[in-house]
Amino acid sequence: MTLPNADQRSGGQLVVDCLEAQGVDHIFCVPGESFLAVLDALHGSKIAVTVCRQEGGATMMADAVGRLTGRPGIAMVTRGPGATNASPAIHIAEHDSVPLILFVGQVARGMRGRGAFQEMDFKAVFGSMAKWVVEIDDAARIPEIISRAFHIAMQGRPGPVVIALPEDMLRDKAEGLDLRRIEPVEIAPSVEQLAGLQSLLAEAENPVLLLGGAGWAEDSIERLRGFIERFDLPVFTTFRRATLLSGDHPNYGGELGLSPNPKLRARIAASDLVLMFGTRLAEIPSQGYTLFEIPQPRQRMVHIHADAAELGRVYHPTLAIQATAGGLAQGLDALSPARDIPWRDATRQARADFLAWTEVAPKLPGDLQYGEIMVWLRDRLPADAIVTNGAGNYTIWVQRFLRFRSFGSQLAPVSGSMGYGLPAAVGAKRAQPDRLVVSFAGDGCFLMNGQEFATAVQYDLPIIVIIVDNGMYGTIRMHQERHYPGRVSATHLKNPDFAAYARAFGGYGERVERTDDFQPAFERAIESGLPSIIHLILDPEALTPGASLSKIRGTASRL
Repeated sequence: MTLPNADQRSGGQLVVDCLEAQGVDHIFCVPGESFLAVLDALHGSKIAVTVCRQEGGATMMADAVGRLTGRPGIAMVTRGPGATNASPAIHIAEHDSVPLILFVGQVARGMRGRGAFQEMDFKAVFGSMAKWVVEIDDAARIPEIISRAFHIAMQGRPGPVVIALPEDMLRDKAEGLDLRRIEPVEIAPSVEQLAGLQSLLAEAENPVLLLGGAGWAEDSIERLRGFIERFDLPVFTTFRRATLLSGDHPNYGGELGLSPNPKLRARIAASDLVLMFGTRLAEIPSQGYTLFEIPQPRQRMVHIHADAAELGRVYHPTLAIQATAGGLAQGLDALSPARDIPWRDATRQARADFLAWTEVAPKLPGDLQYGEIMVWLRDRLPADAIVTNGAGNYTIWVQRFLRFRSFGSQLAPVSGSMGYGLPAAVGAKRAQPDRLVVSFAGDGCFLMNGQEFATAVQYDLPIIVIIVDNGMYGTIRMHQERHYPGRVSATHLKNPDFAAYARAFGGYGERVERTDDFQPAFERAIESGLPSIIHLILDPEALTPGASLSKIRGTASRL
C-alpha cells in the first residue's frame, strides 16, 4: 500500500495505515480509553479486529499468528493493568522467538512522571523481555518507529516489540509517508563455512542433526529436507519444534524434550558430530544442560543460528555459522555427500527406536486411556490440522504419540507457560479458518485463560478443546511426590463441569469418562459446527505415559 505524501491525519490513523502497509490483516485487543483514536481509525479498516476477554489471551492470539505467518502478530491493550495482563505473552514470545508487536496505550505526555492513573514505565517493565521497548512522543515519527519495529521483531532471532502510545499523541495531526512492506534480511553461510560443514560431515561416522528454533518457512523446510535426505541424517527436533520435519519422515527420530526416549538421548550422546540448526539448545532439549559438556563438548559441534549472540553462548562449537533459516536452506542446496554414507544403518535404527517408543501407548490406571485417545487422533486428524497446548504433564502424551505432519501444525510454548493453548487456538482459527484446530489443556491450564472460549463463540470459531482433568496441578504434584512423598500441599483442584461450561457460553460440550466414548464425542463435536469442549476424566494415578503417581512417590530419595 502506498500512502500519499503531505497528507495530514491523526496519530491513531497513522498507526492503522502503517499496519495496513505491512500487510497486517488481524489485530487482537481488549479496548481501552487510552487508544480510542486507534480504535476509531480501525472503524472501516480492512484489518479484522478480534475483541478478547483478557489482555494475556489477546496477546497470545497475536503470538499464534506470528508463529503461523512468520510476521509480527499484533495486539493492542491499554495502560497499567492491561499491559501487565499482557506481559505473560511477551515472555512467551521472547522465550520462543516469535515476532510480535504489542501496542500499549499510555497516559498523556503532560501527565507522565506524576503517578497518573494507570501510569507505568514500560521500558522498565518490559525491558528484560522485549527486543525493543519504545514510547512515541511525536505523531510524525509513527511511520519511522513502526517500520523499525517490524525490522526488529523479524530480524535475527525473532521476538516481541512493545510500543507505548500516549493518548494525546494519537490525537495529534502529522503527515503520512510512502511506506514499503518490511521483509527480514536473509543471512547466508559463506562458501568457506559451507566447505567446513562439508568437511566435518565427510569425516564423521555417527552424526546427528538437532533441528529447532524459529524463522523457518515452507520453502526453507523443503530445501532442508533435501539436505537431510541426501546425507541420510538422523534428525531429532528440539522441544516443541516437531513440526519442522514430518513425523512420518523416515529420517525422523523423535523430539528431544520432556521425558524423551532414553535411546534417543543415548544416541545423541554417543554421536561424533552434532549439527545444531536453528536451536539454542536451552535447558529442556539439553536435558538440564547435561547432554553435552560445557563449554567444550566432547563431540564436534556445528552451531548455526540467526543471532550471533547465541553462538558460543553455552557451548563452544567446532564451527559457528550465523545464518537465518532461509539463508541456511539455500546454502545447503550446494552440499552433497562426498563418499558412501556410513551411518545409514544408524539412521534406520533411530527411526525404529522412535516407532517402538510412540506406536502404542502403555496402559495406565483408570477407565480412560489418554494414550489410546492420542493414537486414535494421530490417525484421525488431517495433516494440516493445527494442535495447540499450554503446559503440564498432559502435554507429554501430545508430544510423544501425535505425529505432526506439516509445518506449523503445532503451536505450543517452549517457555512452558500454562494457559496458552486456548487463546492460541482462537488466534489460529481466526487467521486460518479453513484448518481444523484442536487445543489440549489440563484442568489447571485451561482455567488460566478459559474466558477466551467466549471469544471463540463470539466469532463462530469451531475449535475443539480437549480438557484433561485429573483434579490437580499434575506436574507440581509429580515433583512434590518425588521430593516430599505423601505430603500433598497446594496442588488439589476442585473443577467445574467443563462440558456445561461450554454450553453456558453457547458452545458444544461433552464429558468423557471411558476411552471408547471419546471417538463418537469427538465426531459429534465436529458435526456441531460450534466451539466445543470435550471434558476427559483422567485417573490421578495416570501421571505420565511411563509412570503412575504411586510409582514415582519418593523416587527422588532413591536416585
